[in-house]
Amino acid sequence: MNTQIGNNFVKNYFSLLMVIPLVIFLIGCKTSDLREISDSLQRNQQPLDNKTVVAGLKQALEISTKNSVNKTSKQGGFSDNPLIKIVIPQELHKVESSLRKIGLGRHVDRFEIQMNRAAESASKEAKEIFIVSITQMTFADAWKILRGADDEATQYFKRTTSTHLSNKFRPIIKRSMEKIGFYKDYRNLLKTYQSIPFTRKPDLDIETYILQKSLDGLFILLAQEEKKIRRDPVARVTELLRRVFGT
Repeated sequence: MNTQIGNNFVKNYFSLLMVIPLVIFLIGCKTSDLREISDSLQRNQQPLDNKTVVAGLKQALEISTKNSVNKTSKQGGFSDNPLIKIVIPQELHKVESSLRKIGLGRHVDRFEIQMNRAAESASKEAKEIFIVSITQMTFADAWKILRGADDEATQYFKRTTSTHLSNKFRPIIKRSMEKIGFYKDYRNLLKTYQSIPFTRKPDLDIETYILQKSLDGLFILLAQEEKKIRRDPVARVTELLRRVFGT
């Protein structure tokens, strides 16, 4: 009997030693601090619900789209990135090769830079369209993206924004090309090419080519940003992202 009492005393003594630091810590906290601690503990115990998932995904997509647009819309955003740089279209490969052979490669290089500048100019308008698409996301969309492939959100954006982006980008690309003298240079490029014997004018809608390459580049970078948030804990810059994508 005495042994049992002794054991209980030892057990209670060590329990008290463990509790005292916690009590001292809690006494030193403000009421607001205690509430935050409680809320934090409660949040960590709760499973992911629809509201949390949608909020996390929207935050992730806002960050991803902002980063992608910032990268593509700056000068050199396309031209300095080998992954998305807009190069001479295949239909103009003969033009390029012929002009470089006769020492006119600088005209080809200028033409290529102008295409990239037009894409960079148009990309600035993408952010607003992406944000609208994010606000329209449903619970079903959110769960599909969370459980999907590394580029599931990018595919969602392709489905929901490609038409709007195309309509928005086309006139911007046209104005940009007019402003930098693209059309004049393009006509001179073709005129010079056609002055070479046995050549034929290529059949190409250059505006559509630049438009499609602009969209392709934007979505390529968006997929990179999405993958980064999914796989790299360092890229989850908020608690909400860590909670949703770390689960």
